[in-house]
Amino acid sequence: MAAIGSEKVKEEFFGQKRSELAQFMKSTGAIKTREVENAFLNVKREIFAPKHLQKEAYDDNALPIGFGQTISQPSTIALMLEMLAAKSGQKVLEVGSGCGYVLALLGELVGIKGKVFGIEAVKELAEISKKNLKSQGCKNAKVFQGDGSIGLKKYAPFDRILVSAACPFFPKSLFDQLKEGGIGVAPVGDKGTQMLQAVAKKNGNPLKSDYIEHYFVFVPLLGKEGFRNELL
Repeated sequence: MAAIGSEKVKEEFFGQKRSELAQFMKSTGAIKTREVENAFLNVKREIFAPKHLQKEAYDDNALPIGFGQTISQPSTIALMLEMLAAKSGQKVLEVGSGCGYVLALLGELVGIKGKVFGIEAVKELAEISKKNLKSQGCKNAKVFQGDGSIGLKKYAPFDRILVSAACPFFPKSLFDQLKEGGIGVAPVGDKGTQMLQAVAKKNGNPLKSDYIEHYFVFVPLLGKEGFRNELL
């Protein structure tokens, strides 16, 4: 990025790329609401990308962030956020919060009256994400290291729960931590391919709906309620 020049020029460059990515995702239908569009326009993905990949921050691709983990493809994140339908003032949990990018987007969606909690299995990434969120200026998110498959019972119940890792089913512990009327979203399937599934809590029971237009490949969920051979 040295060839781009000053910090001001860099900011203008990334700002333009951010706008172009949002417009692209609107054109494909990944972004449907103004709220999700604004979140993508306000969060600087370059902050959350490894330094050597910052120039690719606004390509619609997943990026490796080390430790066998990735930042998901922006259009995939947009689809999940639209399914999640997080609202201002809500309390949201993200499982597999990685470098903190999706937490920052969720922070924008719930606003200053809302709260966002992230739980990440990899200790190093949990620490990196805290620094990234501070750089972004995200003040309504907290990050914890641990087994995300069993949730964050201390802070439950949640209005929304987003699982950013492949799971064989929406974990029971996470469903139990949803408020009545709450929504969880996760990539559900086997380790090779998954579909995005929304699970709403209605009268204490799960009401499931699947996004069937595309299949996806996420890194596997670690922990007790993830894949059996992916224990922490």
